[in-house]
Parts: sequence; C-alpha cells; structure tokens
Amino acid sequence: MLEISKLNVSYGGRKIIKELDLRLNKGKILSIVGESGTGKTTLAHSIMGLIKERSENGLIQGEILLDGNDINKMSKEELRIIRWSKLSLVFQNVEDALNPVYTILDQVKEPLLEKNDRESEAKAIYMLEMVGFPVHRAKAYPHQLSMGEKQKALIAMAFVCDPEVVILDEPTSAMDVISKESVIKLLKTLCKDRTALLITHDLTTAASLSDNMAILYGGCIVELAPTSLLLSEPGHPYSRGLIRSYPDMDRTKDLQGIKGTPEFIENGCPFHRRCTQSIDICKDKRPRLIAGNHPDRYIACHRGGIVPLLEVRGLVKSFGDFKAVDSVDLTLFEGETLTLVGESGAGKTTLAKTIMGLLEITDGEIYLEGEKMKGNAFHRRIQMIFQNPGESISHRLNIFEAVEEPLRIQGIGSKDDRFIAVRKVLSDVQLLTDDEFLKRYPHELSGGEAQRIVIARALVLNPKLIIADEPTSSLDASVQAKIMKLLNNIQEERGLSILFITHNIALARKISDRIAVMQSGKIVKRGSSSKILEDYYKTDDNHTILGS
Repeated sequence: MLEISKLNVSYGGRKIIKELDLRLNKGKILSIVGESGTGKTTLAHSIMGLIKERSENGLIQGEILLDGNDINKMSKEELRIIRWSKLSLVFQNVEDALNPVYTILDQVKEPLLEKNDRESEAKAIYMLEMVGFPVHRAKAYPHQLSMGEKQKALIAMAFVCDPEVVILDEPTSAMDVISKESVIKLLKTLCKDRTALLITHDLTTAASLSDNMAILYGGCIVELAPTSLLLSEPGHPYSRGLIRSYPDMDRTKDLQGIKGTPEFIENGCPFHRRCTQSIDICKDKRPRLIAGNHPDRYIACHRGGIVPLLEVRGLVKSFGDFKAVDSVDLTLFEGETLTLVGESGAGKTTLAKTIMGLLEITDGEIYLEGEKMKGNAFHRRIQMIFQNPGESISHRLNIFEAVEEPLRIQGIGSKDDRFIAVRKVLSDVQLLTDDEFLKRYPHELSGGEAQRIVIARALVLNPKLIIADEPTSSLDASVQAKIMKLLNNIQEERGLSILFITHNIALARKISDRIAVMQSGKIVKRGSSSKILEDYYKTDDNHTILGS
C-alpha cells in the first residue's frame, strides 16, 4: 500500500531523516513514536509531498511509493489529485491548520470542492456528524470552538473524501482525558479496515490504536514490533527509556527518563551518546534494522538490543543437606532493576551473597558480561549495598577512609586520584565534600547519611551492577523515598543494573522493571512487574509467596 525506501530528508544541510525504510500494510495501523524533535512530523510531511513545496532548503531523496507510484517524482498536479482522496493528513497543530477567516463547514467542504463534488455540503455535514461535531456550529469560525471541537473538524476534513491512507499527526496532543478518549474511540471507528500511520509521543494513544509500533530516534527507526510486545518488552535501550519516561496507570516503573537530550548525529548510532551500553563501533557505524529476538521484532543495535549483564545458571548453595538456594536461573539486563521478593527465609540474601562471592558456590555458574565470576576484576563491576549501614561500615574508618577503601584494595589511582574520586562520588549521592565532613565517623551521621555513605562506597569503583539487600528497610518513609530517587537517578545516568531485594511490595511496584518471586530457595515466578503484581492482587495465595 505505502512503502518507503532509503528516505533521506535534510534541512539546510542537516539530515533529519536518514536512510529510512518503512512499509504500511493494507488495513493496518502503524504508530511512529519518539520524543519531540526526532523527525516524526518531517516524516509525515515527506509522505504527503509537502517537503519540496514547503522549504527551499529542504532536500528529499529516496522513494515513497503509494500503490507503486513514487510521491517524490509526482508533479504538483499529480499530488493535488491524490491528496485527500487517496492520501490525507490530520495536522498536528489545530491552531495553524485551520484557516481563521473561513467557517468550519467551508473548510471541511474544501477537499470535496477540489474534486468538483456537487454534494460537497451534504457530505461535509454528514462527516461532521460522524465525528461527533455539533453540526449546529458548523458555520462557526475556529476561534469560536473548543480544542476538542477543532480537532474533530480536522479529522472530518481528513476523512471526508474517504482516503485509502490516513496520516494522523499527534491527533490527541494537548487534550484533556475525556476529549482524548472520545477522539481515540472515533479514530478506532474511522480507521477500521483502513491503512493509517499514527504519529505520536502519547503511548496511550499508540497502544489504543496501532497494530505495530516503530520507535524513531534521530531520524532512524531503532525498533519495530507489534505494539503490545514493544510496550511490554522493549528491546532497544531507547525504547525502554521512552516507555519508562511515560506515566501510565498500568505500568509500575515510570517517570525515570533518559539522560541527555535528543540530537541528530551524522555518524554512528544516533542514540550512542545517550546510551549506557554503547561500545566503540556505535560511534562510527550506523546499525541496520535487523531481526531481533522475537519473530516480529526488528532492532537497530550493534549489540542486538538490551544486553544481559548478569546470568545465573543452575545456582545451588547448600549448608550441609539444606539447599538454601536450589537450582536458580536468573538474568539481569543492562540498566534494569530486577526485584527479588519473597518471605523471610526464602533464600534471597543467601542468593545475593553467593552472587557477590561472599559465599562459596555449591553448584552452578555465574556470568557477568559473559565472563565467569572470578577475582578482583569481577568485584570492580559488581558491588553490594547491605541492609544495615551500621554493620557494613567500619567504625574505625572516617568517611573518607570508608569510601576510599575499595579503591585502595583494588590498587586504583594515586592518593590524589582517590581523593578526587571520593569527593565526586559523595557529591553524586548528594553529601557534603568538605574536609570537616570527610573526617567524621559513621556514628556521627544520621541513618539517611550513613546509607548514602554505603551507596557512595559501592559506587566509587563505577560498577555495572549493584545488589541492594533491603537498603531502606530501617529508614523512615521520607528518607527511603530520597534514597530510592537517588538510586533511580544514578541508574538513569550510568546505566546501572540493580538487583533489589525487598519484602515491601509497594516499594517493589515503584522501582522494578521485572520481579522474581523466591520461595524455599527456588524462583517460583518471574515476569514484568506489572504482570506479577496484577496476579498478586488477584490471588490470595500470592500474599504468602510474596511475604506480605
């Protein structure tokens, strides 16, 4: 129906769309999702043939085939013929899209008049009725209407000629919840069995309307998959960051954000400067969109998408004949929070200490970034935050000595280098860095300050993985909130992976990407936090399993 091949769009020598390939299948809705400024509207205007007409500085290359005919090669007259009848657009900004000196009826009639339709007024009124516009106000001017009414008028204009393909550019932006629900319901009806391209940053609208979703960043598609799959199991680091950023009633971990701001990069992966798992090749070579780890998923990432950081295979820890950890398999991905929950005595802390190397493995294997656990190099990349800061910091060491100790043990840097590193990490965890504070001892600190010292000590080696064993259980609610916000911010900035251990289900709900439930030394359930907690609230038996 509509096929885009090697599309490039530039403004003033700056590439906004890069080598983009995309196909819209007949009768399906594809959503294009991304932050503001990633090229979504430029893509919509390119398909409509508006780029070369709109800007002398605009340069467009590649093919946009509609029923086999290239839109980029069409004359103005040919474009005029296909617009509205074969291909139409619901513009993003209603204030700019509607002409202030024409009535709504005149503007909805205009596409029909372009086609010399003698029944233009009757069809325009019928279409306004279809979209739920108050027809008695059809002769009103745009400034006399509400935002919702103006949006419905634009939708009526786009559908009045019964087009084969419709582009919906942010059709629900800046709407209140009730108006948005009304427009989504309307678009579901109008787009049934019709080919449509939905361009939006609103994940709720995309989830409600589209069959498939493409994530656009820096003018490139970084992931393409069925909408439900992509929203529940994002495969690209940018997709995950985007979904985490969006507030949603059904999602458990949100509003975390992505470090940095959107940018257009000429070479390499467009996301590499903001990506926490980028490697050298990401800076120089742009990845192609290739098949991912699911038959219907395509990802543009040199590492194949979000990579596994910690892999635990068949892990057993026995004390005599008692198996405290019994054949546990666990995978923790780069930059995610996996929360381990379960009743007291389930084996959570034993599992954590065994992964850390504090307890000897009875059987099984542990891999960090694909390498078997061993030696000091392993402990540079994995650190632990213990439950009680009073027990995990030596009272004989002042703050500077306590935070510096991991660097000394690892033989990292000179004394001056270590001093700089300690002050930086203390600043990162929002503590003082002056000489007077550095000379204090643990007993002179509040509970929240002591826990931040423990976190600073764990972070000073710049590890890839933190195991946090009930790190806030002894803190009051306000300090707990600050500590968890701090960990989330550090995770966002560094791409830190966190294995979080807790029996607090409310806390697990707020911080987890995934949850694993442990009982009697075994992992008995695992999955996305929203799915696990949905089951938890449905089934009384799970209250015992989750230890609450």
